[in-house]
Amino acid sequence: MTAILEVLTAPAFVAILVEVGKGLVILFGMVIVAALLIWIERRLLGLWQDRYGPNRVGPFGSLQVVADMIKIFFKEDWIPPFVDKPTFIIAPMIAMGTLMLAFMIIPITPTWGVAPDLSIGVLFFFAIAGLEVYAVMLGGWSSNSKYSLLGGLRSAAQMVSYEVFMGLALMGVVMQTGSFALSDIVAAQKDVWFIVPQFFGFCTFALASIAVVHRHPFDLPEAEQELAAGYHTEYSGMKFGMFMVAEYVGVVLVSALLVTLFFGGWQGPWLPPIAWFGLKTSIFVIIFILLRAALPRPRYDQVMGAGWKFCLPLAVINMLVTGAVVLSNP
Repeated sequence: MTAILEVLTAPAFVAILVEVGKGLVILFGMVIVAALLIWIERRLLGLWQDRYGPNRVGPFGSLQVVADMIKIFFKEDWIPPFVDKPTFIIAPMIAMGTLMLAFMIIPITPTWGVAPDLSIGVLFFFAIAGLEVYAVMLGGWSSNSKYSLLGGLRSAAQMVSYEVFMGLALMGVVMQTGSFALSDIVAAQKDVWFIVPQFFGFCTFALASIAVVHRHPFDLPEAEQELAAGYHTEYSGMKFGMFMVAEYVGVVLVSALLVTLFFGGWQGPWLPPIAWFGLKTSIFVIIFILLRAALPRPRYDQVMGAGWKFCLPLAVINMLVTGAVVLSNP
């Protein structure tokens, strides 16, 4: 008994418990924020389109998310008889699990973060983004439906196209920092945010981020006018809910990454670090919603062409110029 108490009170064990507690707080906080985004997006879309958003359940419709969750919890979780059942079930789990795992590398404040000092932080994000596409592909293929399969194929092609220059867009930031760790990238922006020297890298990475999380106007894998609901046409109940929440988790994730990589992360005057991080991330989340309200969906060939003919050359030029500047100023 004494030995067990010594282990439980050992500084190393207490430190592990503290880090696990931080991770759980970040995890549940992120899921709650992603769920609230459903209500926030609908209210903002209503405001910008001069109409009412949710306004019946709770003050200003604030409990609409709770009502939707109750509906999904009690809705029949039907699995069509013609699907590949194991793959059909695991696909939404991959969608939500991979994006939630990516939050471990983001430094929320100087002391809050699961693994912000991970030496391969940027590469870890690319690995997670590559795994996330499997959820859409598997969901579309296992549904044994033409609309779902087309949505999965579109997602795969879109991911291949935009992940190529997504990595190149961040190489300028990595070269200027000399590290893949996101905590080092935030520290390197003490004097000037990377949005200034890496403006073209920011533009290409922002476009690629929208495509990776399938947000409008790059939501072609689930284009309602063309593919019913795309890759999740056959999903219902909690499985559909996991795909839906995963989309909002992706929005929060890429917004937090844009803030961390190009806008100084938690740095800022007067306010505490958590306030600056939350404020900057919220601005990008609102921009994501505004894009949905303001822009039409382009044709599929236009989306692919923009990636290969415009964004890829711009990312390569940005990387070469940054490399030349870094070499000329040792």
